[in-house]
Amino acid sequence: MISSDVLRGYNDTMILAVLLDGDSYGYEISKEISRRSNHVYAIKETTLYSAFNRLEKNGLVETYYGDKTQGKRRTYLRVTQEGREYYEGKCKEWAITKELVDQFTQEQEVKGESDE
Repeated sequence: MISSDVLRGYNDTMILAVLLDGDSYGYEISKEISRRSNHVYAIKETTLYSAFNRLEKNGLVETYYGDKTQGKRRTYLRVTQEGREYYEGKCKEWAITKELVDQFTQEQEVKGESDE
C-alpha cells in the first residue's frame, strides 16, 4: 500500500479524474480509485468526504440527489468547468513534480548500485 501522506495533495485530482468519466457518488468513486490504482491505494472514507466538501466549496464540483436506494437518496457529484481547469493544472504540476523527484530517486538508485 502507498502511504496516504505521499498522495495527500492529489486526492482531489484522483476524484476529479474519476468524475471526468461521468457523474458518480462516494462509494463508487472510492471503488474506482482503488481499481485504477490496481488496489495499491484505498482512499479512506473520511478523506474522501472531506475532499468532496472541499471540492464543492471551491466550486470544482456540484452535487445533486439521485434516486432513492434502500430508503436513502444518493448524493452525486459532477465536475464543473472550474474543476476541469483545476484538474488540467494539477496534471501539469504533477509532471513537473514527478520529473523533479525522479532526478533524486534515480540518482540514489545509481549510487546504490555503484557502491556494491
